[in-house]
Amino acid sequence: MNRVASSIMVMAAVMAAGAGGYWAAQHRVSVPVPTIANQPAPVPLGPVIYYQDPDGKPEYSAEPKQAADGRPYVAVRAEPETDEKPAARTAKRILYYRNPMGLPDVSKTPKKDSMGMDYIPVYEGEDTDSSTVKVSPGKLQRIGVKSEPAILRAISVPVRAPGTIQLDERLISVISLRSEAFVDTVENITTGTEVRKGQPLMRVYSPAIASAAADYVATLGFSGTSATPQGARQRLLNLSDSPQLAEEIQRTRQVPINFTWSSPRTGVVLERNVSDGMRVNPGDVLFRIADHSHVWAMVDVAERDLAALAGGQAVTVRARSYPNRIFTGKVALVYPHLNPATRTVRVRIELPNTDHLLLPDMYAEAEIDTGTGQQVLAVPDSAIIDSGDRQVVIIDKGDGRFEPRKVQLGRRGAGYVEIKDGVAGGDAVVISANFLIDAESNLKAALKGLADAGAPQ
Repeated sequence: MNRVASSIMVMAAVMAAGAGGYWAAQHRVSVPVPTIANQPAPVPLGPVIYYQDPDGKPEYSAEPKQAADGRPYVAVRAEPETDEKPAARTAKRILYYRNPMGLPDVSKTPKKDSMGMDYIPVYEGEDTDSSTVKVSPGKLQRIGVKSEPAILRAISVPVRAPGTIQLDERLISVISLRSEAFVDTVENITTGTEVRKGQPLMRVYSPAIASAAADYVATLGFSGTSATPQGARQRLLNLSDSPQLAEEIQRTRQVPINFTWSSPRTGVVLERNVSDGMRVNPGDVLFRIADHSHVWAMVDVAERDLAALAGGQAVTVRARSYPNRIFTGKVALVYPHLNPATRTVRVRIELPNTDHLLLPDMYAEAEIDTGTGQQVLAVPDSAIIDSGDRQVVIIDKGDGRFEPRKVQLGRRGAGYVEIKDGVAGGDAVVISANFLIDAESNLKAALKGLADAGAPQ
């Protein structure tokens, strides 16, 4: 039924056109007849560069191909790579033809490569600015170009170094006697015991201290002696180093048979070398007591990072025993000697340790913040293309135009790098797929050089 209706409509149109033509001929009136010339000309398509998977997967082919489900690969042509209209391009003179795969090969006449792909024409005016690369919006979307403005920011430059936890040398006390003595009893204190300042450690009898105490009592009770109380008291202090003993003798006016030796500080007993009834000589180490409330992190910093270190810099320390705990401190001293074997410098970091979690000889990792806090012009690390002898960033000029620009770098840290020269504040730099644009720029310069070299003189 549909075919019959369509046939009738076509025949009616033909008859009407014939009748109209006959009437126009009788009355000598011209009737415009639609022609193909009045229709818009089809847009010419460029040569096929390659074929891509129909689902957009990163699978390509130089020849027509079908996917696993039988669908043909999509042809990717050269024409969409530019936004310029075909009519405007045909009006320009073709300078040369470049390899469709981006190889540094040009030709003055049309040709095909080894895979049968046509060389792409380069028109006059397309390469007038050798410093700028033009990329179409379609290509920008495919390669994923992203830009970010260069702004002022404070760059944090951490220096990481391994080390160990050590006791603060200033918080260690050694207990020894200044004269020959005998230890009567030792308190219930062992190595590892935490003691308080003034807590009794042992009871000691010393003939020399007892003699000095008797002289002091004599000067206190008889004013007619040749010795003065002050001189006798000082002699007692020189032997016993115990103001409490002198005060007790002054109060009771009696000479004790033995006296108590107390702890000079609050801390942990590191060493005990004394027992009940033991005879000790002057200078013998009886106890070693250390305060653990403050400790040192002794780390080894590489020689290359030495110039960035300074006293007072903030440090975060992580101990292997507490991976989720952060201890904060400051750089107290950079030692003035270099280890020639490891090429490192020892750095002392002071840390509060009120909960006594950090123990001596514990392994630790330190991160020293060497940043100055001053804001500088910086861009992300990913924006830098470093070839060793030159550092380049890609400036996004908008409308798909990009310019490679040589820069001078400064400090690095926290994913950013300082730009000393080459970029102004607010300039948009490419941070993603910039190496592809740089390769396009280098290719463009190489092709231009080959074209100039092959041009007739």
